[in-house]
Amino acid sequence: MEAIILAGGKAERLGEAAQGRPKALVEIAGRPLAAYQVEQLAAAGVERVIVSCAAGQEELFESALGGIGPEIVAVGEPEPMGRGGGIRFAAQSRRESGGVYALNGDELVDVDLRRLWAVHASNDGAATITVVQVRSPFGVVDLDDDLVTGFREAPKLDEWVSCGIYVLGEEALARLPERGDHETSTFPELAAERRLHALRHEGIWLTVNTPKDLRVAEEHMASNPDWPRKEISSPSW
Repeated sequence: MEAIILAGGKAERLGEAAQGRPKALVEIAGRPLAAYQVEQLAAAGVERVIVSCAAGQEELFESALGGIGPEIVAVGEPEPMGRGGGIRFAAQSRRESGGVYALNGDELVDVDLRRLWAVHASNDGAATITVVQVRSPFGVVDLDDDLVTGFREAPKLDEWVSCGIYVLGEEALARLPERGDHETSTFPELAAERRLHALRHEGIWLTVNTPKDLRVAEEHMASNPDWPRKEISSPSW
């Protein structure tokens, strides 16, 4: 089994907190962010991880993520190609045909990857994405006409959003843009054709884009030092 990690982010919004590292290699609790993803992929049976990164950073990623288990193959983009273009370009380095995991490299998510694969294998879709509910950044006021009936602090919204973890089949890979974002092109097209499925994830989803996000991720790891090891078990195949 193979996987692709998108790791072209420059960590511009993290500023000095990134310490000059690409965003996927910013350290959380003393380990590169993407190391947690590689560990989860290994637990799901993935033996080879292709990292889509900026040209010139290949050795950096292979050194930082090597030794966890899966073979790490870093593929440098000759120029920024966007997320969809980055996956398409990296997919050319696969050794196997069929489905492949694809993940954003700047998130901590405890999704059950084996379950995601099983959901994809059980349907006839071109791709299966992981979706999560987000919390309102504000407190919510409940109203009955002009009568205030209550307050809710940062509740989960009814809507679901993609958290950037997928299984992509050959059809989906072939339809990715050469440049640009697949979530504004390929995925809407597949959805219109009823060829896109989803796994609802109720657990942890932490994005790391700003110093505040980094602090939240550090606090999570301080409170859960065994994460995600205690949430994942050995693969069943």
